[in-house]
Amino acid sequence: MNKLKLIPITITAAITAALLFGGWFAYRHYGVEQPLDRVANSIDGVQSANVEMSTGLVKVNVKLAPDADVGEVYRLIKRDGAGEIGGKQLEVSATAKDSARLDKAWSYGLFDVAEAMENRKYSGIRDAMTKLSEQFPGVKVSTEMDELNVYISMRDGDSAKFVILPRQPAMLGAWPNA
Repeated sequence: MNKLKLIPITITAAITAALLFGGWFAYRHYGVEQPLDRVANSIDGVQSANVEMSTGLVKVNVKLAPDADVGEVYRLIKRDGAGEIGGKQLEVSATAKDSARLDKAWSYGLFDVAEAMENRKYSGIRDAMTKLSEQFPGVKVSTEMDELNVYISMRDGDSAKFVILPRQPAMLGAWPNA
C-alpha cells in the first residue's frame, strides 16, 4: 500500500484554498466594488465614494458637494449600479463639509423627525425642517421623499448635512447616517 505523503497534500490544499479565496476576493473587488465605485464617482455632486460589501448589503459611503441632490445621488447609484448590487440591500451614507451649527440644528429637529417617521406622518418632517430654518437663520433645509427613503438636506454657506432615512419602520432606531 502506498503511503500518502502529508507535505505535498498539505501544500496542494493550501494552494487550492488560496486560489479559491483569492479569486473570490479579486472578483468582489474588481468585478463589483470597483465598478460601483466608478458609478458613484461619476454622479454630479459626488466628490468621493467608497463601497463596502457584506452578505446581503452593499454600503456606499459618498462625500457630497454642499449643493448636491442627495435623493438623485441615491437613485442614480441604485439605477446605474443595479448590475453590481443585484438582489442585495443598498445603503447610502452621505457626508459633506459639516459644521457644528448644522449638527446643533439637526439635534433640535431630531425628535420631531423621529416622531414623524415612527407615525408615518411624513409631512411632519417638512414642518420640523421649516421650523429649523426659522430657528437657525441662514440654514436652508430641503426635504424629499420617494418610495424607499426620506432625504433631508441642510445647508449653511459652504457646509452641508445630508440624512437618508429609510421608510421601513422596523429599520428605525439610531440612524447610522444621521
